[in-house]
Amino acid sequence: MARLSRILIFPIKSLDPIALNEVEISAGGALKGDREFAMFDRQGKFVNGKHNPKIHLIRASYNLGDRQVSLQIQNQNAVFTFHLDQQREALTNWLSEFLGQAIDLRQNTMNGFPDDPDAWGATVVSEASLKTVQSWYQQPSIDLEQIRRRFRTNLEIADTETFWEDQLFAKSGETVPFQIGDVQFLGTNPCQRCPVPTRDVFTGDVYPEFQKIFTRFRESSLPNNVERSRFNHFYRFAVNTRIPLTEAGKILKLDDFVSK
Repeated sequence: MARLSRILIFPIKSLDPIALNEVEISAGGALKGDREFAMFDRQGKFVNGKHNPKIHLIRASYNLGDRQVSLQIQNQNAVFTFHLDQQREALTNWLSEFLGQAIDLRQNTMNGFPDDPDAWGATVVSEASLKTVQSWYQQPSIDLEQIRRRFRTNLEIADTETFWEDQLFAKSGETVPFQIGDVQFLGTNPCQRCPVPTRDVFTGDVYPEFQKIFTRFRESSLPNNVERSRFNHFYRFAVNTRIPLTEAGKILKLDDFVSK
């Protein structure tokens, strides 16, 4: 039976994730702490890996109990630790200096800063799908952890067939209900991808023809029962969701079973 095998949240949008054994649903219907902070430029636009590749060189680790983030530049020894609440200005200044642009670090504790504002719940993918996508890249090869980090999905589901998650969306304007443990989700759409997955997560180096390879294999391996009208192109992977506000306060745990 399908079960929850991995929980990843990204406390600062665009930086590294942290793996959890369990996570609470926030008052706004998101995974608590996921994309709680985001970087913006002076025009109010996201500062992320799409627009500033230097973000790929920042390594981030977290002590969520102490509300701390530790930042380190790839291949450098110095580690800089900041309290997410009490040292916000110092953290913002560090990010601004390294990225070479003025950063405004904003916080949203209700439902974070999702890529899709109409699908503020977790993103979902199956372990089998990640392994299949990994197999598409042979020369040079990409390991599974790189694939996982490139696509930055919150919830990973084990003991399913490949692209199992493609059953979790329907026609435009419709949702597909499913449950993980006792938490209700509504599947909304296959996630449209950006340039970030084409890049090495540690260096920012672009994999030759990454998107072209992905699109070709994704189209040829699309499940027969999938709602094809949701694919105006085939650079889509994993499923966006909404979590009803009624689920606030519930806890998702590793090994929770998944049901439709």
